[in-house]
Amino acid sequence: MTRIFPNRVEPLACPFQRRQLAALARLADVEVLGVVPWVPGASLLGERARVGRLCRVPTEDTIDGLPVVHPRAPYLPLAGPWLSAVNGPLYLAGLVPHLAALRRRFDVVLGAFLFPDAWAAQHLARALDLPYAVKAHGTDVDVIARWPSVRALVHGTLRRAGAVIGVSRPMLGALEELGAPRDRVTFVPNGVDRALFQPRSRAEARAALGLDARSKVLVYVGRLEPEKGLHELCDALASLEARAPGRFTVTLVGDGSLRKTLEEKRDAGLPLLVAGACPAELVARHLAASDALVLPSFHEGTPNVVLEALAAGRPVVATRVGGIPDVVAHERTGLLVPARDAAALAAAIERATSRAWDEDELTRAAPPGWDRSAEALLAALVRARSVHA
Repeated sequence: MTRIFPNRVEPLACPFQRRQLAALARLADVEVLGVVPWVPGASLLGERARVGRLCRVPTEDTIDGLPVVHPRAPYLPLAGPWLSAVNGPLYLAGLVPHLAALRRRFDVVLGAFLFPDAWAAQHLARALDLPYAVKAHGTDVDVIARWPSVRALVHGTLRRAGAVIGVSRPMLGALEELGAPRDRVTFVPNGVDRALFQPRSRAEARAALGLDARSKVLVYVGRLEPEKGLHELCDALASLEARAPGRFTVTLVGDGSLRKTLEEKRDAGLPLLVAGACPAELVARHLAASDALVLPSFHEGTPNVVLEALAAGRPVVATRVGGIPDVVAHERTGLLVPARDAAALAAAIERATSRAWDEDELTRAAPPGWDRSAEALLAALVRARSVHA
């Protein structure tokens, strides 16, 4: 169960979650509770707000062959560090109507994202007399779990879990610090669709996208939000443009609250291309067209786009945060810089696009496919069940 899962309104959201659970479903029976946030009167907001748009999500669906139920969970908007604890019981209240339909059908409950998802999964599992496992992703560990109002709740959730799963090796220590027993913490790396993300002709990809063959093209893939370092990226690009007009272009693949601001910067002359959210096939083409992926986030787990870029034979310019240093070898498969440092980012972009990279070394650094990731996830869930027994 998790809020970070695609639906009919947001079909491109969290593709890593969909792919891993779809692969898991080839090994075991899986049902997804893709929880949808809800507030009273949400339907009256229509298309003007996300909660209004989400009212169009069906109660039940099938996504990538996965049966998906979409419970509605009330929540307190903008609760922040001091009030977010209230969203745990509200989330759980949205699951109660589904309790009877879940009885005697499953062996283990998986909560993906520490709070409120995994906290609620703990209580749902208790009601069903089942073990539960927790899967963490990045921001939930580095930011949300450390908020004063929820830290104790996260600690209890991790301490009692049968298995605690991190998507990067550095995350494992952070989960132990937050309360997870060392012998229950396990590393389950994400996978990559190696059939889709592989080295392809840069010239052909640029021709298909209408990009200048002579320009140095950087691609960013992710949410368009301040914590992704996009202001710093714009500052870095502006300094590069001042020194070498027309030499660099940055393509932004994704959507979010900064989209309008970024489009205004583009209209003002900054060499940005705002592509919006794209399906995986088009993401692969943008990566093929690029000289490098750029990801200047303040916080991350192990972003799947980094793995996809490496599989596509493209170097990565990223911040030294979360699990990124675990998969990007500085100077060998990319360049790592401090977060919030536009000058260092600009220098790294210039260096990354001015040197030759070993494509074979880049592709070897990417993980195998999703089936291997699902096998590791299943093993962790089996361990959670044995702890409960």
